[in-house]
Amino acid sequence: MAMKNTHKTAAQAVSVVVIMGALAWASVPFYSWFCKVTGFGGTTGVAAAGSDEILDQTITIRFDGNVAGGMSWEFKPVVREMEIRIGETGLAFYEATNPTDRVIAGTAAYNVAPYEAGGFFTKIDCFCFTEQVLQPGETVMMPVSFYVDPEIVTDRDAKYVHHITLSYTFYETELPEDVANLSTTPAANVN
Repeated sequence: MAMKNTHKTAAQAVSVVVIMGALAWASVPFYSWFCKVTGFGGTTGVAAAGSDEILDQTITIRFDGNVAGGMSWEFKPVVREMEIRIGETGLAFYEATNPTDRVIAGTAAYNVAPYEAGGFFTKIDCFCFTEQVLQPGETVMMPVSFYVDPEIVTDRDAKYVHHITLSYTFYETELPEDVANLSTTPAANVN
């Protein structure tokens, strides 16, 4: 009888470990999906076009840009703040410079503060959707187009938001294979 209980307890323990492992594995994609749907944690929405409704109320958008440790780029917003009408499409630019003598690829992570505004801040197009590659000494202007969803004015918490900060951090990433091959190919000897 004791052996049977030991096997039953062991089977239950293994089941708990398997279930907990499955939940841990599924938690990252589920959390990502949850943040995208709700705007939790400052995650923004994405849309193919601007809002159909533009209100007379305005909201101030602040822009912030920085680079992660070890990233050699210089990165900053061109304009630090703009006031737009809620629902109106805004266009902001960030400037990135690669002051080094090597090709560098980077990807931008972003968030919106305060968090309750995240689900109402909607990007139409953004440099953060793709990897960026800058040549040595190159400076580029990177656009982001966005709007603040008019539903923000009726949300229980977000209706009190009058300032939204859009913040980006650039991280260095591996060069795309086609660019990496070009940067390691020796120059042809032309006589």
